[in-house]
Order: sequence, then structure tokens, then C-alpha cells
Amino acid sequence: MSGDMPSPEIIAPVRRLGRREFDFERQVAIMAIVNRTPNSFHDQGRTFELDQAVAAATKAVSEGADWVDIGGFAFSAAQAPISVAEEIDRVAPVIARVRAATDAVISVDTHRPEVAEAAVAAGADVINDTNGLREPGIAEVAAATGAAVVVTHSLGGPGRRVLRPSYADVVTEVAGYLRERVAYALKAGIAPEKVIIDPGHDLNKNTFHSLELTRRLDEITAIGYPTLVALSNKDFIGETLDRPQGERKEGTIAANVVAVLKGARILRVHDVAATVASIRMTEAVLGWRGPLAPRHNLA
Repeated sequence: MSGDMPSPEIIAPVRRLGRREFDFERQVAIMAIVNRTPNSFHDQGRTFELDQAVAAATKAVSEGADWVDIGGFAFSAAQAPISVAEEIDRVAPVIARVRAATDAVISVDTHRPEVAEAAVAAGADVINDTNGLREPGIAEVAAATGAAVVVTHSLGGPGRRVLRPSYADVVTEVAGYLRERVAYALKAGIAPEKVIIDPGHDLNKNTFHSLELTRRLDEITAIGYPTLVALSNKDFIGETLDRPQGERKEGTIAANVVAVLKGARILRVHDVAATVASIRMTEAVLGWRGPLAPRHNLA
């Protein structure tokens, strides 16, 4: 890597995820969020209908997304539970249609093994589990299908309320949890080159916790697996800047660039075009890529 910016030692940095290959020593993957839910905190159900979800996914890829993350159940505790069958009905048709339309990486945002299995059968390449592989059977599904996994930190998991979460040292505790869950994944038969980690910003964490995680993200990326961060439009950005939903794009871009400088290699975002431009520029400044359209002013 050029310059003085340290880069984490990444286990198997060159990875094939689905039909695409990434070199996470000098490349950042942009993951677009597509929520087929009526209650997601940012899109408020705008992509709940099947056609709208598929259109959002294909538009994101046209704007430069490397990856599409499709979910059918929000993390928030402020929602009614849904059955496994309903969650499958939400995500599998979207995955199948997006798979037919693009070679981009597709992940399913779920913590349920039955949903994960159906999603992989429909064409998903990655299981993005905000429950940290704690649901019995999901690690075994990943191992059996060969899907990659995102192992995420949260105290309670999707749909579970955690009042006033507290940590003696949030970064140390999150890092310890991720190391333990990665060890569990490996023991279950998931290959090291299939593992990605996510510290879970704002998932059972307050604004000070999420800021500290961002400030000290290099302690998370030092674990050695490619690190995904999901900062996009989250409440810690809104509270820091006193900005409502819909006015957090600039704060999100700034936080994402800091995360990349601290070693993050996958960014889960709502605003794809703006993120792609800011991160391609960041990669160029770091010496990871040249200008996309080089011109020489000889005048």
C-alpha cells in the first residue's frame, strides 16, 4: 500500500464472492441496502413491493454497487414478529430476480437458518447475520452451502429489545465477541476465507458507543477478517450532527471514509452513487487505483 496509512493484515484478502473477485488489501466493496420490509428506519417501506425491491437493486448495481443486501425483517424491536415462511416469501423472489439480472454479489440479511437456506437456493452468495450466528443451525447451513457469512455484533439480536445497553469498553467487548463467534463459525465448518466481520454500529449501542467503535475501528479490523461497516444514515450520525432522517448523507460519507482509513473494506449503504464516488476517490488518494479517466494537462 502507498503512503503511511497502515493497512490491516487480512486473512485471504483476495476473495471470490459469488461471481465477483475482490482484493481487500486495495479495494472497498460497496453494498447496497434493499429492505423488503414495511418498517425499515430509513426507507420506510419504499421497497416493500416486489417490483420496487428488484428495481432498487438493479438501480444500485447500475450506480456502481458491487453487492446487494436483501432483507425481509428489520433489526428493530419495535415490530411484530413474522413467520419463517413470510420472511422467505419476502426475500427469495427478490434474490431470484436480481440474480437473473446481475453478477453482483447478493447477500441475505437474516438470522434464521431456514431463510438462509432458501436464500442461497434462490441465488444468494452471502448470509449477513446480525445475530452473530447464534441461532441454532445457521452456521451449519453456511458450511453446507458454501455461502460466505457476515458475523455481526449485537447484544440482543433482531427483534429483541435491549434497554440502555452498557459496556465497560465497547471496542474491547465487541472485538472479544467477534473473535469468539468467528471461532464458532470455523468450528462449524465455515472456511476462513468465507468469514467477514461487522462490529454492528448502533445495534444495541448508543451514539457514544458507535463513535468510539468508529474512532478505534482499527482494533476491530486487526482481528484479520474483512470488516463490513453499516453506518449509513444511522442515529449516531443524526444525533452527532442534529440531523433528521434524509439529511445524513454527508455525515455518512465522512464516517465511511474514516472507517476505510481505519481498515473497513465493505460499506453497507443507502446512497450508492455518492458513496461510490467518495470511496473511489479515497482509493485513488491511497494509491490503490489510478484515475478512472486519466487526462494530462500539457498546456
